[in-house]
Amino acid sequence: MKKFLKKTSLFLVTAAMTVSAPLMAWALEHDIVVLHTNDIHCGINDNIGFAGLAQIKKDALARTPNVALVDAGDAIQGAPIGKLSRGLAVVDIMNYLGYDFCIPGNHEFDYGMDRFLELVPLQRAGYYCANFVYAGNNKQVLPGYKIMQYEDTKVAFVGASTPESLTTSTPTFFQNEKGKYIYSFCEDKTGNKLYKQLQKNVDKARKDGADYVFIVGHLGMDGTTPQWSSESVAKNTQGVDAVIDGHSHERFTRMVKNKVGKDVLLAQTGTKLKTVGELVITPDGKLKSQLITESNGKDANIARVIAQEIKTYEPLLKQPVGKALVQLRSNDPATGERIVRNRECSLGDFVADAYRAVLDCDVVLVNGGSIRNEIKTGVISYNDLLEAFPFGNMCVVLEASGQQILDALEMGSMSYPEESGCFMQVSGLSYTLDSSVASSVELDAKGNFVRVAGARRVSDVKIGGKQLDVKKKYTVGGTSYMLKFGGDGITMFKGARLVQDEMMSDADTIMEYLQNHLNGKVGEQYAQPYGDGRIVIK
Repeated sequence: MKKFLKKTSLFLVTAAMTVSAPLMAWALEHDIVVLHTNDIHCGINDNIGFAGLAQIKKDALARTPNVALVDAGDAIQGAPIGKLSRGLAVVDIMNYLGYDFCIPGNHEFDYGMDRFLELVPLQRAGYYCANFVYAGNNKQVLPGYKIMQYEDTKVAFVGASTPESLTTSTPTFFQNEKGKYIYSFCEDKTGNKLYKQLQKNVDKARKDGADYVFIVGHLGMDGTTPQWSSESVAKNTQGVDAVIDGHSHERFTRMVKNKVGKDVLLAQTGTKLKTVGELVITPDGKLKSQLITESNGKDANIARVIAQEIKTYEPLLKQPVGKALVQLRSNDPATGERIVRNRECSLGDFVADAYRAVLDCDVVLVNGGSIRNEIKTGVISYNDLLEAFPFGNMCVVLEASGQQILDALEMGSMSYPEESGCFMQVSGLSYTLDSSVASSVELDAKGNFVRVAGARRVSDVKIGGKQLDVKKKYTVGGTSYMLKFGGDGITMFKGARLVQDEMMSDADTIMEYLQNHLNGKVGEQYAQPYGDGRIVIK
């Protein structure tokens, strides 16, 4: 898949589309333009930004009256403004922008199910998802699709969210008080439940008169569960003209064949508004796609709305909490690519050390997916901490066996060299990952750890300089998301005794370490961008 990923220049694909009705029955006078975003992660001023997006929409409306703006999930979480407003500030700005259709990504649930359901009626575009259902009866929690009419042409947007949501958001948000799942995303090991549910909604939309059907899916491609990827959905359904994708933070536009051999266009825009997607239905029935890399200026009205939202939280966010004499890295300084999810890095070492020092435990395991931004040299503000650690996860300590720790490291190494949100940054221990050994980790249908069925990739695990004892009990620190609630499928700690329960948030724990253990300064001990050798990969 690598050959089509991470495209940085404008890329245009044009494909003739086969339609079920004669073109003259619903011919267009003007283009239909569908602008699409994904994985904004509260990046309201990043890259193109919301003000630039508003200008792109305004320019599109100058060309044609037929313009839609849709989002493929993970918009409301990922930066301080999202955390402090619990998503509402981003929803408000999206309402000003005039979105027409939105779906929940896995991180729309990060403020809890109750909060998400509070936000649903506040999002004027509506939230749609065909495969988000009640586990008991398979009834949809949200509407599955929306049909919009442009001149005499009807376009249906069908929502789809990754079943990975059950493990990549906090699992307990989808469970009742007894730990039983009460929500489902039509997950199974084959993908067939997902395909069937989406096909049912596509067929309904066609029956309701849709001339075109676009799936707007937070599904992903590279590094995601293969049977739930956007490509797999496209290949195992029919009647879908395009899949507007999200989740894997990639930039691409390409064609695949569907279940009956017809072309389906796939498109994804990256993250943080690095690009904006544009799908165009032309009057002659062609479907064109491009990724827009810059806007023709910024819309002044939206810029003012954003400034007002930021001003509300500015005094708290500007507070200095320390100073970095070296840059704390989660990206490769040579390539700029993210490494926190597949190798050791200095920011991973720093946060793991922070948890271990403040929580006073033997070892710390930090899932790489919880680290979202680098910390640059200079004064560190509270905003900088929240940019890097936006989830507000609470820190815990539990007592676990060496075997449980070994299993957690094995699962974290399962996807290497591909990225994984559960790749472990560590403190108090070291280990070797042998990439020549195929992973034998077995998962259940929801993506949770079951067992290691064969050879292990992880070896030479040392805790405090001594070889790990699989029968010995150790104190393990980290966040409640992973250790207590089994996030990222890390369920091997289920039933472990909690030594300290939900003490401080991740950002506040790091601030405590910075101010009271490092005297307010991050120094040379974290100067090496690839860490100090705790994780050896061969």
